[in-house]
Amino acid sequence: MTSATLESAVPAPPIFDEPPEERVINEAPVALSDDAFVSESRFAAVPPCPIPWRNPLRFVAWVTEIGFGLISLFLFLSVLAALPLFNFLALGYLLEAEGRVARTGKLRYCLPLLPLASRLGSIAVGVALWLIPVRWISDAAVDAAIIAPGSGIAGAWRIGAFLVSAAVSLHLILASSRGGSFGCFFRPLKNVLWLRRQFREGDYWLTANAAVRDFFKSLQIPAHFLLGLKGFAAAFIWLAIPTALFAVMQDPSQPGQVILTLVGGALLIPVLAWAPFLQARLASERRFAAGFELRAIREAFRRTPISFQLSIVLLYALSLPLYLFKVAALPRDAIWLETPIFIASIYPARILIGWAYGRAVRKTTRSWILLQWTMRLLLAPLLAFYVFLLFFTPSIGAYGRRVLFEHHALLLPAPF
Repeated sequence: MTSATLESAVPAPPIFDEPPEERVINEAPVALSDDAFVSESRFAAVPPCPIPWRNPLRFVAWVTEIGFGLISLFLFLSVLAALPLFNFLALGYLLEAEGRVARTGKLRYCLPLLPLASRLGSIAVGVALWLIPVRWISDAAVDAAIIAPGSGIAGAWRIGAFLVSAAVSLHLILASSRGGSFGCFFRPLKNVLWLRRQFREGDYWLTANAAVRDFFKSLQIPAHFLLGLKGFAAAFIWLAIPTALFAVMQDPSQPGQVILTLVGGALLIPVLAWAPFLQARLASERRFAAGFELRAIREAFRRTPISFQLSIVLLYALSLPLYLFKVAALPRDAIWLETPIFIASIYPARILIGWAYGRAVRKTTRSWILLQWTMRLLLAPLLAFYVFLLFFTPSIGAYGRRVLFEHHALLLPAPF
């Protein structure tokens, strides 16, 4: 029997027969249409997948573009996560993807930045490739100046390096102005002809201004930063007191410290169970108060307990290996190598959390009560084991008890 069949078996009386306070979940937004996030921005929409047997070459090109976009997206989020304050923006983008999946119930909305990241990646690769000959010629000019200072050969290398640098700079500006696609960086003549046509038509500056505005509008930096800040604040408020109590014990011979640690660990278990879905509700509705509507999340669990449990288990299972990076305090430069792992671990789990919450919003009946309690009884010891493992992280880490407050699965996706 599948999970969907189990969750639909023997439904309880309709939700609308309950008191108003038990119907909070029904105030959540209904499923949006497929076109809810279609934007006029050229950076907003993922191109449709061609049919493989009809257009095999276009299908291969589409798969290549999507794969390149995924790599660029993870690198883009990894760079944001490695920078203080910008990591709130990275969290905001993760919550945006989670919220879109929760609102629509469709996994294809889980990569809202994919077209934009693909374009940023193509610009970065194109610029990097064209800087290689510039660096070679510049190094040769420096060597010539060292070997034969003041000679004609050294002067020729210096002039050549200047001309090549100027030509490459102009080419990179034109390629980026045309849109920054990968092909633009390998068609310099077409870039010049395009610029000539733009000046003839007389609307170049208007077109360029619109393109730049479209680019930054697609990033939605203020909105995503605010969403990340709200998601962080809501989760931190839930986690602060239990974590502080859990981190009290420094001397096991002190009974008071032991009791407070046990109380903190016991409080962390339900908080860790509900906090991911409270964040998903906040991301879905973009209301800070939604991050504290516990009744709605409890009702959502009653509707899809299996989906909730599977997503929670995956979330914390993927977050556990991240604590291994805290065994040693790495140099600041090494953080750039760790953040891709953090993003790759957290992103899929958040998408699954959003999917489970969105599925509960769309389901109008509760699951079988025996199934609900079975999932609760299975989830409680799993979360207790996770908290038990967290207890030892200060002992193996280089950051001491501070590591207990980081909660990589719920707070900032940063390894510091």
